[in-house]
Amino acid sequence: MRIGVDTGGTFTDFLVVDDQGRISSFKLRSNPKTPASVILEGLERAAGRRRSEVVHGSTVATNALLERKGARTALVTTRGFEDIVFIGRQNRRELYNLTPLPRPHLVDRQLCLGVAERTFHDGSVARRPGREDLKRLRERLARHRVRSVAVCFLHSYRNPANEQLALAALAGDWYLCGSHEVSPEFREYERASTTLINAYVGPLMDAYLSELEKSSRHPIAVMQSNGGSLTAAEARRHAVRTVLSGPAGGVVGALEMARRSGFERVLSFDMGGTSTDVSLSEGVPRATTEAYIDGFPIRVPMLDIHTVGAGGGSIARVDEGGLLRVGPQSAGADPGPACYGAGTEPTVTDAHVVLGRIDAAQFLGGAMPIDPARAARAIDRVGRTLGVDRVAAAAGILRVANANMNRAIRAVSVERGYDPRRFVLVAFGGCGGLHACELAAELSIPTVLVPRYAEGLSALGMLLADSVGDYAAGVLGSTGIEAKFRELERRARAECRGATLERHADIRYGGQSYELTVDWNRADPAAAFHREHHRTYGYSDPTRPVEVVTIRVRARKSHPKPVLAAIPAESGRPARRRVYVQGRWSVVPVYRRGQLGRRRHRGPLLVVDYGSTTLISNGWKARVDGCGNIIVSRS
Repeated sequence: MRIGVDTGGTFTDFLVVDDQGRISSFKLRSNPKTPASVILEGLERAAGRRRSEVVHGSTVATNALLERKGARTALVTTRGFEDIVFIGRQNRRELYNLTPLPRPHLVDRQLCLGVAERTFHDGSVARRPGREDLKRLRERLARHRVRSVAVCFLHSYRNPANEQLALAALAGDWYLCGSHEVSPEFREYERASTTLINAYVGPLMDAYLSELEKSSRHPIAVMQSNGGSLTAAEARRHAVRTVLSGPAGGVVGALEMARRSGFERVLSFDMGGTSTDVSLSEGVPRATTEAYIDGFPIRVPMLDIHTVGAGGGSIARVDEGGLLRVGPQSAGADPGPACYGAGTEPTVTDAHVVLGRIDAAQFLGGAMPIDPARAARAIDRVGRTLGVDRVAAAAGILRVANANMNRAIRAVSVERGYDPRRFVLVAFGGCGGLHACELAAELSIPTVLVPRYAEGLSALGMLLADSVGDYAAGVLGSTGIEAKFRELERRARAECRGATLERHADIRYGGQSYELTVDWNRADPAAAFHREHHRTYGYSDPTRPVEVVTIRVRARKSHPKPVLAAIPAESGRPARRRVYVQGRWSVVPVYRRGQLGRRRHRGPLLVVDYGSTTLISNGWKARVDGCGNIIVSRS
């Protein structure tokens, strides 16, 4: 058996492929306080005593970073550079705010410690750290009672010898991270930030995975942010690579399901309980090495995913200026939306319940009761503040949420030179199908795909993902690039036996500050860069010299992919329900996915699955293809 597990802010999704190739899925309410207990409960339900392979999308690193609940960490750097993570790039996030609030950092200033050492930009060592200096450093760390230590020396990406000496001197008492292992690339601030984040969240991920492996008896792989999985042992050492673990599984699943339906150009739209994640793919997921999480740069390969705080649990409120706001605060799993029976805050899910789009008797197959009266009371509070009735308040909440998600889709498409009209919108997550047609209409996207297992597609994507290892080396100003590629490939073959290897490089024009990552062509490395530069920025200059800044090798190892059997046709007439859609109440048919068949059905209508609902608006028509995906297109 293979089991995909995606821990979300409201629900934890389990997708199970048994030894006969049959697929089943279910959801459990997440528990932010003890996430491992929910995982263990779900694994017991899915596999019992049978040994199974588990691929897990974890939010442990993400939550620890966002909530500032990581380990007490020290940063050890070259003397004179102790303030590097506080100075940063001196970019102003709020350009016109004269009194911005200070951002809480991950490390106390007194725990930023310097060592007298120096490596030059060409890798030559000018000064090695002394034994007495390292001994005093160890004593200071012990006095401060830190749990984790990040070591980041100048130019260690070219020569890690000094970092290795420091790590050897500190070994034994702390969770240790060296920047030459975590992010061996130039730019001291980004490298220091990435290493510090890894040290900050690493001990929590280590303890969490140890508990899972000890209690579950299953071998566990962890989804990483680059769209591939890695072993639990690697996740303990490189926890920073898992900060977009769940969303990455969704991107992989969306692209694979779209490909099975004949689409290659994909805008994935994952609307879960606390957030919406969007990404763009042209045959392969789009990747980046310049990501920010809560304002902190992370320089490791990851999928290019844009996240906004707009999910089913996003809380609606009226601000001091009398404007309706939705998110980024979320009701989460505890207490959850008001309709779940414990919370009181009005949320996007409550608005859908009020407008008749979520049926109390059908949610999670009827296993989880919904309280429409409680949802109505929560929405009424927003309506009274705005001076409008219940229906207008609920519709307004959904329009604001759509505006937030519209901007997110534009951020990964229009703002990067892509026309969204040339892509298919793949909508999934618990709420994705309820908003897909409205968003597609606003963006003039002609086709929407609601994949099979939409409510657990991120978990399915984890089972579809390959094992991936990324290796990098800074080569700016150096010679012998081919030899350095071969060195990275030797490491990759030793650590990822049987994997296929891919070469990439970060290249820029001479004098530029940032690079573009392109496939490496030994015969003409600049050609792909000129093409990508023209596509991204609208121009290129083939006569201008280029610089190779960083080389990269990706090791990829495939796993057996689950086979999706055809959905059995269901007979019977659809139910009917009164739903508020496109500004008025209508009595619309309510289908199960198996009832749709290959025939096209004109909206408005609802399609109800185990953990999600799809709203087909007026002016759109829907059918189910041979893979079980719902294909929605304009009438």
